[in-house]
Amino acid sequence: MAKDTDTRCGKVLAIVGNLVTVQVDIPIMNREICYIVICDSLSSEKRLMSEVIKVHAGLVYIQVFESTRGVKIGSSVEFANKMLEVDLAPGLLSKILDGLQNDLTLFPGIFLERGLYNTPIDFEAEYEFHPRMKVGDRVVAGDWLGHVRENWFDHQIMVPFKCAHNTYKIKSINGNGVYKIKDTIAVIVDEKSAEEIKVSMHQKWPVYFPIESYQEKLRLFKQLDTGVRVIDTLNPIVEGGTGFIPGPFGCGKTVLQHIISQYASADLIVVAACGERANEVIELFVEFPHLDDPRTGRKLMERTIIICNTSNMPVSAREASVYTAMTISEYYRQMGLRVLLLADSTSRWAQALREMANKMEELPGPDAFPMDLTAIISSFYARAGYVHLNKNNNSTPGSVTFIGTVSPAGGNLKEPVVEATKKAARCFYALSQKRADSKRYPAIDPVDSYSKYLEYSEVQNYMSKHISSDWVASVYKAKDLLLRGREAFEQINILGDDSVPLAYHERYWKAEVIDFCFLQQDAFDKVDCYSPIERQKFMFELILKIADYNFDFNSFEEIQDYFKNIINIIKQMNYCEFNSQKFSEYQNKLNTLISTKISTKISSSSIQMEAR
Repeated sequence: MAKDTDTRCGKVLAIVGNLVTVQVDIPIMNREICYIVICDSLSSEKRLMSEVIKVHAGLVYIQVFESTRGVKIGSSVEFANKMLEVDLAPGLLSKILDGLQNDLTLFPGIFLERGLYNTPIDFEAEYEFHPRMKVGDRVVAGDWLGHVRENWFDHQIMVPFKCAHNTYKIKSINGNGVYKIKDTIAVIVDEKSAEEIKVSMHQKWPVYFPIESYQEKLRLFKQLDTGVRVIDTLNPIVEGGTGFIPGPFGCGKTVLQHIISQYASADLIVVAACGERANEVIELFVEFPHLDDPRTGRKLMERTIIICNTSNMPVSAREASVYTAMTISEYYRQMGLRVLLLADSTSRWAQALREMANKMEELPGPDAFPMDLTAIISSFYARAGYVHLNKNNNSTPGSVTFIGTVSPAGGNLKEPVVEATKKAARCFYALSQKRADSKRYPAIDPVDSYSKYLEYSEVQNYMSKHISSDWVASVYKAKDLLLRGREAFEQINILGDDSVPLAYHERYWKAEVIDFCFLQQDAFDKVDCYSPIERQKFMFELILKIADYNFDFNSFEEIQDYFKNIINIIKQMNYCEFNSQKFSEYQNKLNTLISTKISTKISSSSIQMEAR
């Protein structure tokens, strides 16, 4: 982040942790960036970056992004007359940044020193520019002037987003050649005011304002393939959609996010570790650079950006990290890319909001969270979406899909952050401590979780066309089977095995087949870790067909042994390459086993055809 020195100053009046009250006699805007000037033990001057969060009656309340140790009453505060901004330019990919967009790999030593800031962009780097427009073309904000190569894709150089609401004409544009990021590559002229604007590869944008330089934002329709069966089939998320994963510690939130980031049908991954514990963030740094990208055959880090703030950093940095991550995601969406933003965990962000609100003695809501917590979360989630870009960009589609995790205290899914996020996100993936303890991973509860996108007619039409004409009906049927299986288990558990009809045992074990053979997935097996939609469709229809059959049983022990054999065979199928010889052998073995117990006898070949 750049530091602007300004004559607009104030004096520190009070200090409460990272909340500092400043007395001013000049106009100050909310969310303005400022710097507290202090002197350390060596008498060298340091400037601590801060942000205005409230202005009232000549007093300004600011949250400091650094430790306030050494700040004194009367310390000078310089206001920068700008909001928190991010640098947008080629060179962001593969970077590990903090919430203020400092490149963490460039800081010396083990600990971060206060008052040191840098930029994520190497302004001395050179890129080969290829123009797309020509002199005389009319353009608007977000139009592609040309592109440079960044890692594996074409990074579009755009008309600055600040040029919104006006039309411009290209006065000059550079030809093919190698240029630095700050070099002028085009000059555009405002058709109303005749003002000339020089355009380079670099621009800035305030993080609290969404980037909206596109033609239209569409109602969502296209499924996002994650390779996780319990998500893709039972509770699908769509491109540009929103979802969140709440659950207690140790239930697999981080592993699930890693799998989604590795296999989801997205072009770019942005990970916001907003206030997680240091050991979890270190795992992120260590593992991601070594993960193979199944889509490109290269390293996953080449199409990943990590925004990090650990829990021992000031709380204000957590809020900055989520907004910085979203703004970067929107920037790449403007290039026609499918961006997946993962935040872990938004509970830390909400706790930061609560801490600052309490220090300012604002009226508390439930559990002392701010009264407007729901509105804050909803407005942030609303920045995701599926858009069509400008006509000059051929109306290319782009999307930001947002999946956050929530870590409620004690795994309480009724606490305020979970309830507020439920109102904003369309997909709810509830992690269950009970499922995690019984090693049923992913530990997403199939009954409590849901996807509201299944109710969208556009999504239903997409699935009917690309998967199966009765796919949504089959999903609801499976959900009903799981619910009835849970009810049967509760009856068996209360009354005993001998005290309930055999039909209850059969219903319970049919639900267990769906659970063990479809919902559970081995993230560490090279085959089962990712399940494409084609394979999911085949296995899902096969299992539902088994659930439809009426079997002949004489005792609950016989039911238990029989379905355990079915589960074992199908589990082995999950570990085999789809349609391989081994897969077919297990399928034939399954058909033979099923045909021995069906009340209406049919041939094994008929079972196989019906399953397909």
